[in-house]
Amino acid sequence: MSTHPTTPAQTVGPYLHIGLPWPDGPYAVAEGAPGAVWIRGTVYDGAGEPVTDALVETWQADPQGRFDHPDDPRGARSHPGFRAFGRCPTGADGGYGILTLKPGAVPGPHGDQAPHIDVSLFARGMLHRVVTRLYFPEEEAANAADPVLNSIGDPDARATLVAGAAPDGYRFDIRIQGDGETVFFDV
Repeated sequence: MSTHPTTPAQTVGPYLHIGLPWPDGPYAVAEGAPGAVWIRGTVYDGAGEPVTDALVETWQADPQGRFDHPDDPRGARSHPGFRAFGRCPTGADGGYGILTLKPGAVPGPHGDQAPHIDVSLFARGMLHRVVTRLYFPEEEAANAADPVLNSIGDPDARATLVAGAAPDGYRFDIRIQGDGETVFFDV
């Protein structure tokens, strides 16, 4: 039995801008890479105000649906220079941007998962990161069959996970609370 008191919980922010970002963090793939797309958006708080000191982090499969992880039974990813991981702090307008490749479908125990990107959000006042997913609007059939997306019964809530098309890729706003709150998963 320890005689030391328990350390109190600390929030994950507001010091994200000091230690977590790195210069090429927003680039999961190099600028000019074939097939590169931007994922851009704004992080909003419960009052609908932009969150200017959050950090958005992504992890995803490559365009063939393979993960850069030794547990992927299909082998290593096939895109040299593709990091599959991005990290971007929000700016003064609450905006973020990550340059990446659109992922492929991922096999799962209950059927294929639609192409998606796993998104973590760190922000002031939060004791832990929150985790969500970004799905692609043109993948209607795959989205309709995705077991994770379909585990969300409310169609309006499910819609918070589908990005919008943008001229240079996709738009994915994240609402931490309030009207149109983004669905977050208990992981």
